[in-house]
Amino acid sequence: MSESGSQEPAVAANGSDSPTKRAPRPPVGNRVTVVLGAQWGDEGKGKVVDLLAQDADMVCRCQGGNNAGHTVVVDSVEYDFHLLPSGIINPKVTAFIGPAALFIASKNSLHFDDCYSECDQLDSEPDGRLHHIHSSAVTSLANGNGVVIHLPGLFEEAEKNESKGKGLKDWEKRLIISDRAHIAFSEVCESVCPLSLSSAVFDFHQAVDGVQEQQRQEQAGKKFSLEGDLIALLISLGTTKKGIGPVYSAKAARSGLRICDLLADFTQFSERYKALAQQYKGMYPTLEIDIEGELIKLKNYVKRIKHMVRDGVHYMYEALHGPPKKILVEGANAALLDIDFGTYPFVTSSNCTVGGVCTGLGMPPQNVGEVYGVVKAYTTRVGIGAFPSEQSNEIGELLQTRGKEVGVTTGRKRRCGWLDLVLIKYAHMINGFTALALTKLDILDVFAEIKVGVSYKVDNQTIPYFPANQEVLQNVEVQYETLPGWNSDTSAVRSFEELPENAQKYVHFIEGHVGVPGTIVHIHNHQVDRRGQVSGVHDPAVLNERLDLFGSDSHPTDLHERMVSQLLHLDFEQF
Repeated sequence: MSESGSQEPAVAANGSDSPTKRAPRPPVGNRVTVVLGAQWGDEGKGKVVDLLAQDADMVCRCQGGNNAGHTVVVDSVEYDFHLLPSGIINPKVTAFIGPAALFIASKNSLHFDDCYSECDQLDSEPDGRLHHIHSSAVTSLANGNGVVIHLPGLFEEAEKNESKGKGLKDWEKRLIISDRAHIAFSEVCESVCPLSLSSAVFDFHQAVDGVQEQQRQEQAGKKFSLEGDLIALLISLGTTKKGIGPVYSAKAARSGLRICDLLADFTQFSERYKALAQQYKGMYPTLEIDIEGELIKLKNYVKRIKHMVRDGVHYMYEALHGPPKKILVEGANAALLDIDFGTYPFVTSSNCTVGGVCTGLGMPPQNVGEVYGVVKAYTTRVGIGAFPSEQSNEIGELLQTRGKEVGVTTGRKRRCGWLDLVLIKYAHMINGFTALALTKLDILDVFAEIKVGVSYKVDNQTIPYFPANQEVLQNVEVQYETLPGWNSDTSAVRSFEELPENAQKYVHFIEGHVGVPGTIVHIHNHQVDRRGQVSGVHDPAVLNERLDLFGSDSHPTDLHERMVSQLLHLDFEQF
């Protein structure tokens, strides 16, 4: 600026008076399509991902653990996945575990993340099965932020599935692991989480998690005698003792160990491992850690994983800026379990919202394209924590029974309630959903009236936000709008227009209230794959209405123009 305050002309670097020309903005490259849970998990994200993956070239996991475990049936053969992405059964797929993943090194295996959604993909199936449709289009799978891999369990799982059929042939040649992934040690946790991109869980992580949870429960029982249970719940978080919390704690404290450390100088790695183990033993005197035994196991795994490890950031950059690709990102857990934006403290340890895609995969936000929010047509929650629209009555029991809302892993019944659009809109504010995927609509077939939560009151005043404080949230008064039910079986419906009028109105009400234009609706019993097949019958109408759910590689898509309440039938029992 000149003394008069006027803007002085820019001077070129060569000293001339010509203004400097800025370099053109580089092209964005490929955009990723993201699938995220919009509630407390168990929304059916796995079904949406499996559907979209059939048109994808690459599928990534950006956070979460092996709470995404599920069974895939191919050619009547059951494959059980907890750590590996199920897409690896396609022999043309390369699985990428990104830089925010957590790797578990322990004797225990095949368990789930310490969140309050049990097994997002497994538990969302009444029988735990996810029937996969082969697609040769998928060429790579990537896992991002917060996914935990238990190294012994990883190989055990892969070899067990490899023995069942041809799906995992040459899997070790098709698995790519980021060198920035953290390692977790099992003694500190009692179970494991798969495919987290930055940390690993060692045996002692699982053991520590178990000790911490036991101490919280003892404190809750001995130190507190409360009329209400909120403080007791705060003390006993109800974790699954998988070691995820301790791993993230070590990561934040900068004492964690990563895959790159394991593969560099093993002597230095061993010293750091011993220091970390001693640190935990000092904190928890009853903790037992076989340090030398664990180090021997880890050294043996170095040879097995070394050829799989790559620089994850460079790998992702090449995918985004190389030849055109359709890239799908699978989120784990859900928005209300996010460590920052969820119903804290009853949350998981990672970012389950759209920001976790960027930090979990090491990619810039301009490469985020479509963002699908998966919403169950009613609300469920596993474990403890505030649940404003919960129905602890015959309505909740009916939803639980019809929806088979029982955790396959633990057998725990899920808490059930009406759809809460305050919660969904809050998730949309954070994630910027471009479309909603509405699941289990058919569970509402028997209701004459259906209530939908549309606002909260606190002290008789309507509030325009979702409360951060758990005690406030636990005591909000939900304002419902009552919609007429349809009292008819929708299991044979094959297009959106065939849905009962009131079911269509229910869908449109959700879209209008949340402000998201496009919705994919999942209905029980029928299945439409990306080739337009409905229960094995070619359906030209469905095929003709197919829309490009990934959009353009170079231009943002406009769902208002290209997507209007598309109905995609998926079999909740068998898909």
